[in-house]
Amino acid sequence: MTLCFADIAAPKPTRDSLSAAHAAIAALLDRGALKEALAAWDTARRRYDSWSSLVHLRFAQNTTDAAAIADRDYADSLAPEATELEVAIKRRLLADPNRAGLEAAAGAHAVRLWDCDIATFDPAIKADLEEEARLTARYTSLLAGASFDIGGQTVNLSGLAPFAEDPNRAVRHEAERQRWAFFAANGAEMDGIYHDLVRLRHGMAGKLGYETFTPLGYKNLRRVDYGPDEVARYREQVREHVVPLVARLLEQRRAAFGWDKVRYWDEALVDPAGNPKPAGEHDYLVAQAQTMFDRMDPRLGSFFRLMNEGGFLDLKNRPGKAGGGFCTSFPTEGVPFIFANFTGTHHDIGVFTHEMGHAFQNWESRNQPGVDYLWPTMEAAEIDSMALEFLTHPHMDLMVGPDAADRFRRMHLIGALAFLPYGVCVDHFQHEVYANPSASPAERHAIWARLERMYMPWTDYGDLAYPAKGGRWQAKQHIYGSPFYYIDYTLAQCCAMQFWVKSRRDPTAALEAYTALCARGGSAPFGELVRSAGLVSPFADGALADVVREAASVLGV
Repeated sequence: MTLCFADIAAPKPTRDSLSAAHAAIAALLDRGALKEALAAWDTARRRYDSWSSLVHLRFAQNTTDAAAIADRDYADSLAPEATELEVAIKRRLLADPNRAGLEAAAGAHAVRLWDCDIATFDPAIKADLEEEARLTARYTSLLAGASFDIGGQTVNLSGLAPFAEDPNRAVRHEAERQRWAFFAANGAEMDGIYHDLVRLRHGMAGKLGYETFTPLGYKNLRRVDYGPDEVARYREQVREHVVPLVARLLEQRRAAFGWDKVRYWDEALVDPAGNPKPAGEHDYLVAQAQTMFDRMDPRLGSFFRLMNEGGFLDLKNRPGKAGGGFCTSFPTEGVPFIFANFTGTHHDIGVFTHEMGHAFQNWESRNQPGVDYLWPTMEAAEIDSMALEFLTHPHMDLMVGPDAADRFRRMHLIGALAFLPYGVCVDHFQHEVYANPSASPAERHAIWARLERMYMPWTDYGDLAYPAKGGRWQAKQHIYGSPFYYIDYTLAQCCAMQFWVKSRRDPTAALEAYTALCARGGSAPFGELVRSAGLVSPFADGALADVVREAASVLGV
């Protein structure tokens, strides 16, 4: 029997139903029935998470639908109540002096995660959390409502992508001119939203006993084996090893195109012959992807068939749909869902294989004992997604055609390297913002402009005034909705590129190591998962240097 997304029905919880379920769990604990209490709690968490995922997915699918908006508002208002009840159970479990017994029943890493979780919530911040959700939803809706007339078409922000990498330089410039005109027109509102978010998050941190939001932000992401110092050293490795390589690649590109200099609107065009595009549209790509995954591994092939036939893919761009891509899941069912916006560019392949990596990991780890282990922490989860982007390289003839496969592989590798300086800039920006929460919007723009010169000194905005004054960060949704998350992509990229190096030598062994890592889910912290896959930690000296040497050799720079 095929699982179908259309058949998923998650009952709508209420404050009373959540309270009743948690009272029943507390009663089991009162009787000393730890295993039964843990099982009942796991079931309750799966049901709530499935409902919440479904609500937020439906909102992303149509941000203009009144019912979806109302359901998301309700879910956002209920979330702090659910968190309070969940943290109360964690506090009670962690208060038991028999820590060894708890670890034996629930798992040592789960207990470590709960220690982290209880430090992130108090009833005093419930209203703040609800307001934070409202502010981030407002930002999402603002971006989803953007509309542009270009090339005889009316498109949203995602739909600008093909024009932003058009071989015609004037078309690329026009796409970026319109993009940044939108941000300039809405910049004051976005500044206001972010100012309120920073103020709110700093206030929550104070209520929980933190000097700034930064340590709370790290705990929110359940980072149990590293902190800001390790991240700062990693950013410095990117600056030392990757920034010079990207600068050389851009100079190589400037010479190949014959440009006087590389402008911002030139950076997206990597290939002198034009960036390779998908060899067909949505239906063609989905069919080709099935062949690709069948070629790679029976487990990947059968899983993708389930996703496609069951309706667990939403890949077409359309008006009112939220931008970007993500993978969500319904832990009561065990099947994930991939959300993306195909635009007819190479990004379709990158986003699709990326989110497929998340989905495959969630599927492989669906039998892990306990909801805490279904997903790794974010930086480890991004290894699963980014590594699959590289592991599909040998099969790109299916996605872009045999004549463009080598060009696609080269473009993807260059893009992966060029992303790292931008990714660490986003992270460094947030560290400075939350260290200086009283900064004005203008001061925040100045912080970005200074850091951009540090990590991306080649950036030349020409006549694009808004990003030139430091406004580029406002287009990055993670800065608003997922503070301190973005560095996770760069840490994972370091690991994913190690999988790329391994796959060039032994593709079968690399895929086996990857599948095993996916199956481990979130059963261990980041560093342990990295070591278990035979990878070098991004925090280790030289981790990036080795990858950069290999990439420079392949790219001939």
